[in-house]
Amino acid sequence: DVRIIGATNTDLPQLCKEGKFKEDLLDRLSFEVLFLPPLRKREEDIMLLANFFASKMALECGKSDMPRFSPQVVEHLKEYSWPGNVRELKNVVERAVYRSDSPTIEEVQFDPFSNPYSPEPPETRIPDKELDLARYEQAREELELSYLRSSLEKGKGNQKEAAKLLNLTYDQFRGLYRKYKDQL
Repeated sequence: DVRIIGATNTDLPQLCKEGKFKEDLLDRLSFEVLFLPPLRKREEDIMLLANFFASKMALECGKSDMPRFSPQVVEHLKEYSWPGNVRELKNVVERAVYRSDSPTIEEVQFDPFSNPYSPEPPETRIPDKELDLARYEQAREELELSYLRSSLEKGKGNQKEAAKLLNLTYDQFRGLYRKYKDQL
């Protein structure tokens, strides 16, 4: 006897209608179907699951003390939106247990790809106090003109090539070109 437990965030009946999933397989898998709300809507389950994953990972790593979460980490775990659902929670907790030298987990990293050595990106937002709304039209025109000049230069004067470089239709490009032709 074999029992299969599976989870998905896709609409399998819809995929069957589109021919992207086999109906006979769906029938075989559909003995019992459960629908669970996303983890962000089940706050009471977050720490239950986190403690389970932490204990399991501690055993796998050969750690003698069962991990505990600091109050600050508990707060972070409960406040996070969990877009990756339970799988993301499992990864975050396992990573924290693996990295921790102490039985008390003081820190969790939600984004495993954040590079602590990369320089901070420069502030790209213009502070409100410096924003001159009266200059909007002029700034937009300067930007359009700059893009037109650059695309024509890279396209060696070929307007169709310049339009492609800007991801515009030829008609859209011609409209901008006519608007600024005296300034080009």
